[in-house]
Amino acid sequence: MTRFGEFRAGVRDVFPLMIGIIPFGAAFGILGLEAGLSPWQTFLLSSILFAGTSQIIFAQMIALAAPAFVLFSSVAALNARHLLYSASLSPYLRDKPLTWRLLLAYFMTDEAYAVSIVRYQNQPANVHMHYHLLGSGFTLWAFWQASTALGILAGTAIPDSLELGFAIPLIFMVIVLPLIKGRHEIITILAAGAIVVEFQHLPYNLWLLLAAVTGICAGTLSYLYDKRQER
Repeated sequence: MTRFGEFRAGVRDVFPLMIGIIPFGAAFGILGLEAGLSPWQTFLLSSILFAGTSQIIFAQMIALAAPAFVLFSSVAALNARHLLYSASLSPYLRDKPLTWRLLLAYFMTDEAYAVSIVRYQNQPANVHMHYHLLGSGFTLWAFWQASTALGILAGTAIPDSLELGFAIPLIFMVIVLPLIKGRHEIITILAAGAIVVEFQHLPYNLWLLLAAVTGICAGTLSYLYDKRQER
């Protein structure tokens, strides 16, 4: 497939998820202003950090006047999942120049990773397949910037009854459900979900960090247990 063919396939594969990205980004634009950030600070946060859930946590912690250590450690820990994404994509992209890998690392989000890893695992490899991740990542980036601007500019005109915040968990459900292939994924989800329900009262949204760590540990232990049983 040509460069443009791979890029176009990335755009096509991620495009259905934009239905959820638009209200997600608009919700962040509104939340950033409510947290006390200026319109420019809110918009640039989408360009610099470019990580939807982490941006939500960042803005919420700013509003709660959370200590800097708690704020940055929570955002860093939440974004640590990208290390797992990188390890998963490494076999397909390790031969690319550093400039390409840095660019793709910037564009790599949950949604872009979800559609591109499916392409890499299920379709024949070729020298242009990194353009698929570029296409999916750039498409999401463009929609995210536009929807953040929409939330900033039209936030006061959007009625609360629309419940734009509902798009946040919905978009992650759309990403996660197709990736459930067996027992390990189910154990991961159940462990993280149990922590969310039990500890949602924790301050500074620490329940989210605790749930992420618990889910990763549970899934890893389940995988290691099965590997040991196979020996």
